Amino acid sequence: MPSSFNHFGIIGAGAWGTALALALHRAGRSVSLWVFEPELAASMAKTQENSAYLPGIPLPSALTYVTDIRAMTACDALILATPAQHVRDSCRALAAANLPASTPLIIASKGIELSSHRLMSEVCTEELPQNPVAILSGPSFAFEVARNKPTALTLASENDSEALAQALASPTLRIYTTDDIIGAQIGGALKNVLAIACGIAAGKGLGENARAALITRGLAEITRLGLALGARMETLMGLSGLGDVVLTCSSTQSRNMSLGFALGEGQELSVILSQRKTVTEGIPTAAAALGLARRHGIEMPLVSAVDQILRDKTSVDESIAALMGRALRNETV
Repeated sequence: MPSSFNHFGIIGAGAWGTALALALHRAGRSVSLWVFEPELAASMAKTQENSAYLPGIPLPSALTYVTDIRAMTACDALILATPAQHVRDSCRALAAANLPASTPLIIASKGIELSSHRLMSEVCTEELPQNPVAILSGPSFAFEVARNKPTALTLASENDSEALAQALASPTLRIYTTDDIIGAQIGGALKNVLAIACGIAAGKGLGENARAALITRGLAEITRLGLALGARMETLMGLSGLGDVVLTCSSTQSRNMSLGFALGEGQELSVILSQRKTVTEGIPTAAAALGLARRHGIEMPLVSAVDQILRDKTSVDESIAALMGRALRNETV
């Protein structure tokens, strides 16, 4: 792995990928942003704004917009910021482009692959087995990072992550490191499902007591699954776990919470999605997490309830009644 990282490539020009490009530019790095849609790349270069995913935020002229993924193989490090269900395709494209084995892959996508129930680190390792993998996660709304608001994130890597952390950090972006790549992914993936649940509760007008209960019991489900997969408790209680859960479950800035809010108000899922350009990661993650939980014998009633609502297997009211009517149990079991 190089001793320093000056040229970063970002795969994915959605709100999060664009916000990270801005953060890295402020940190003094050279940034190339791979854009899937050629027309969006042309628009961004011309207007210096990502009007599709990050409107109103000016982009520096120093950013480079790339539509041929082969150009990204010249970067010192790559950040994967595509929707989670597209990470495998991105890795395959990079493998076909002969990405050097020394190039670190920093995964900023949050989710679990629906088809395989694999974590993003596992997906990358299957497709690019020689490349070092790191996870970048934590409480971070893209618009706030883009507007240079103070943010703290976790960088998880089983390799030496100090050089990467130094390259990513800036006066308004603080990076903490860990070697717990499993723990750093579980919270970031499942908080999206919990945010849908909290949004539903808010949309139904169930009150703050209900939201607090959902966050707490949801965190218990994250912990059960995380520990079964080998995560450490301190990671699950850190920025990439508890921190991300609290943020995403507390504001309709979250795409997942706002979707849940609309469901709680009685809107149809198909109608909500038809009005959005962005991906709501909690939808495929709910089903993927349940598949992973079944494999490890883990009970996840909240995640299951959200999945049932999303797949129109039960109504919101029926799900609430079922959760409240479950047999009483010890809280710590």
